[in-house]
Amino acid sequence: MLLIDRYILKEWLVAFLLTFSLVVGVLILHNMLDKLPDLFQAQATFLQILYYISLTLPAYLTLVLPIIFLVSLLFAVGNLHRNNEIIALRAQGVSLLRICRSLWVVGFLLSMGLFYLTAFLVPQTVERSRTFYDQLDYAAREAVMESHEIGLIYNMGFDNRQNGRLWFMDRFSERAWLALGINVHIRDTEGHESQRISASEAYYDDTQGNWIFLNGRELLLDPVTGDPLRIIPFEQKVFPEFTEDPALMLALYKRPKELSLHEIHKIIKTIPVEDNPAVHAYLVRYFQQLASPFTCLIMVGIAVPFAATGVRTSPMVGISKSLAFFAGFFLLINIATLLGERQIIPAWMAAGLPIFAMIFIADWLFKRAA
Repeated sequence: MLLIDRYILKEWLVAFLLTFSLVVGVLILHNMLDKLPDLFQAQATFLQILYYISLTLPAYLTLVLPIIFLVSLLFAVGNLHRNNEIIALRAQGVSLLRICRSLWVVGFLLSMGLFYLTAFLVPQTVERSRTFYDQLDYAAREAVMESHEIGLIYNMGFDNRQNGRLWFMDRFSERAWLALGINVHIRDTEGHESQRISASEAYYDDTQGNWIFLNGRELLLDPVTGDPLRIIPFEQKVFPEFTEDPALMLALYKRPKELSLHEIHKIIKTIPVEDNPAVHAYLVRYFQQLASPFTCLIMVGIAVPFAATGVRTSPMVGISKSLAFFAGFFLLINIATLLGERQIIPAWMAAGLPIFAMIFIADWLFKRAA
């Protein structure tokens, strides 16, 4: 039986390496063609371009590795079926599940590897690649622009309901890490505004973990009537209680797909879903990223039954059927994501529903092929 496992693994490994080399090569070429004009415009050197591409590659691998695994399984098992080797084994009383036992082990190991990449390595490379590219772009623009005019985000707001603070900024410079035209409305426990801080500029002190306001005023209000009680001007004032991280504010202005797992986790940990319904989309994305590595196991359940029972004269029949199921799987993911973001189903269900549905289908396919 060990000889069977070794032989099947050898067939799969050859197909996997060929498919992996082809797909990764195409990905690198596509990434270079897509980003090279921007990198040249940012005056990046050859070594900087190579470094940036190496940072973006792990994120692409988590997306394409299940597809590479599926294609390699289809070719490897389809080749065994075409040569009547699977029929010979089954004639000796070996079940299909036993024949592909080694492939299930490989699928499990790949899932664990993808989980490590998704949870630990990819979040770091996503953040580093974005920061690296932004710094190159900002440095190139500083030749003709002031730093506080680079990387501007207009009309940025943040509602910190836990501490009763509502933030509004006319502009925020990602390059200078500076807020321009800022207002902070402070509310009491009943939601009435009791204080308002206005300033022409403000910045976040990373070392102290709080905000410093420049050239502004502090307006004290009557919480009941809203009438101004006192105005206190200042040139510079530190607010130790203002601990809101601007990185968190900026993350809310990016789509969930643009953020790393660490950034998404920070959002859902800091901002309760009840306070901001938009957090539902980030919560769905978080659970989906944690569940996505186990797609490799689903690939075994889809590929093996079709490749092992397809028409020997036309192996593309089994391949096309399995690819159709694969496409249906991603369609189900999109539908579940939409339902989760609209709060029709819980976020964990939006991530788990496609996985469990395909596990049920894979079990049915194996029983049918047995």
